[in-house]
Amino acid sequence: MRERKGVGALQVFRRFWPLTRGDRRWLVLIVVCVVVAALAETTSILIFADLTDHALNAGSLSAFWGPAAQWLGVAVLGAAVGYAGSSLAVWTAERFVLRLCAGVFRHVQGLPPHFFQKHRRGDLVERLTGGVEAIEQMVVSGVVGTASALFSAVFYASAALWLRWDLALVTFLLAPLFLVAARRFSERIRSAARDERTADGAITSVVEESLGNIVLTQSYNRRRDEERRLDREACAWMRASVRGARASELYEQCVEVVETLCVLAVIGFGAWEISAGRMTLGELLAFAAFIGYLYPPIRNLGQLGLALTAATAGAERIQEILDAEPAVTDPASPLPRWPVHGRIGFDGVSFRYPDAAAESLTDVSLTAEPGELVLVTGPSGAGKSTLAKLLLRFYDPSEGTVRLDGVPLTDIPLEFLRENVALLPQETLILQGTVRENIACGRPGVGEREIRQAAVDAIAHDFIAALPDGYDTRIAPGTSALSGGQLQRIAIARAMLRGAPVLVLDEPTAGLDALSARRVMQPLRRLMAGRTTIMITHDLTLAPDADRILVVAGGRFVECGTHGELLARGGVYARLRSA
Repeated sequence: MRERKGVGALQVFRRFWPLTRGDRRWLVLIVVCVVVAALAETTSILIFADLTDHALNAGSLSAFWGPAAQWLGVAVLGAAVGYAGSSLAVWTAERFVLRLCAGVFRHVQGLPPHFFQKHRRGDLVERLTGGVEAIEQMVVSGVVGTASALFSAVFYASAALWLRWDLALVTFLLAPLFLVAARRFSERIRSAARDERTADGAITSVVEESLGNIVLTQSYNRRRDEERRLDREACAWMRASVRGARASELYEQCVEVVETLCVLAVIGFGAWEISAGRMTLGELLAFAAFIGYLYPPIRNLGQLGLALTAATAGAERIQEILDAEPAVTDPASPLPRWPVHGRIGFDGVSFRYPDAAAESLTDVSLTAEPGELVLVTGPSGAGKSTLAKLLLRFYDPSEGTVRLDGVPLTDIPLEFLRENVALLPQETLILQGTVRENIACGRPGVGEREIRQAAVDAIAHDFIAALPDGYDTRIAPGTSALSGGQLQRIAIARAMLRGAPVLVLDEPTAGLDALSARRVMQPLRRLMAGRTTIMITHDLTLAPDADRILVVAGGRFVECGTHGELLARGGVYARLRSA
């Protein structure tokens, strides 16, 4: 995915600040805690100056107790307020992260299939985790950190001016050096952070792909190739990480030198003032303390700017995901729900995938009545699976209309449409969880009796009951605990439980051997009974049972008829059947 340039921290802040709605009163309270803590620190320094001049210089123990008690009280107050503010800041930041994660995840789930085919899964995972944290650092932690540094700097500067305004003005002249240094280093750090996050996503992708294809890696002796792939991405990450660390460390060292110059100037000038009798030791120590406390907040502002610059790189990457448009959206004025009968219609439908050179379907029309089995077959790449994607409204046609019970799909809420169209995809989809959970996800909230009946109808109950933990046996994607045919029967039980009036079967026997394919035929017939079924397949075992067979070639229907009629014609279907 190409990185966008020129997205600034302010733009990111403006985009995501609305997500703090509902927590802004807590942010105000956090800032109040910051102000009180900074005032407590300022007061402590002034009390220390008084203690130095009236107790230490005079050697008076009686003059010690009053300021000491005040100092302790102020310190306890500052510690309590600081703890409350920090705890509240963490709680608010995590609430923001949860809210942002939910919003991003909701958006991602609505993106079209081609988005996930174009982008590496590991890179997307890194964006969805690192990017969210980066945005939180800018919007919540950044606000709190900026407020803390600003108020602290204002209070310490004001106190220093109150003690000796002339000396304070001299030392303030050096303060802009911190911000100048931060500005000079910001672009270097941002570039390194962007490269580091990109490389981090590449590393995650390599690991995820290698583990997902471990059989291929081992059987083709690709371990060294995969190690070289990982090493290449890891080296890119290391170079970016080291470059960013060097820039940050160089900034730190430059700031240390500037800060040392400032402190030496204060001490030297103060010593001269004490020798002339124009300043007490307590005043000098308090002034030096204020200056010493002033520069860290100013330095923090510079460091905060650098941190925000680095975080912008992560925020840019997640913004690219959020800027990706869903292929379909809910209608502005959706029709109310109705008892769906299952009549399917494609009227002059044409469709081209985004960025594709040619259309996948051209002027396709078909109807399927309730209870009918329409079998769609044809060569690979002819456009068969595109019919399923249009029927489930993963995409809308470029031309023409797809209808359910005579209603255009664009007028039907997506949730209602997909409740009434069940898909059994080519890849058997298994969730991380128990067998029971995998079946029940077809209809959340269903009871145990219905789950077991669906398994019985799918001829899956016997092998499930024989598992070590029965329906509580845990399975996962790629599990070897069950055969491909057994996993397919669990998927069939899930579809049976859903009970949708329209069923789409996309290569239901793909990847199964002849014996396993025969074993799923009976549950498939049960699943299709009474439902409008569109079966997309190369396996023509069920072709004699079909009410109609449609042959697709080059994105068009080239033949239509029953099994016997098409065999008699000796056309494309007859050649596919004999192949």
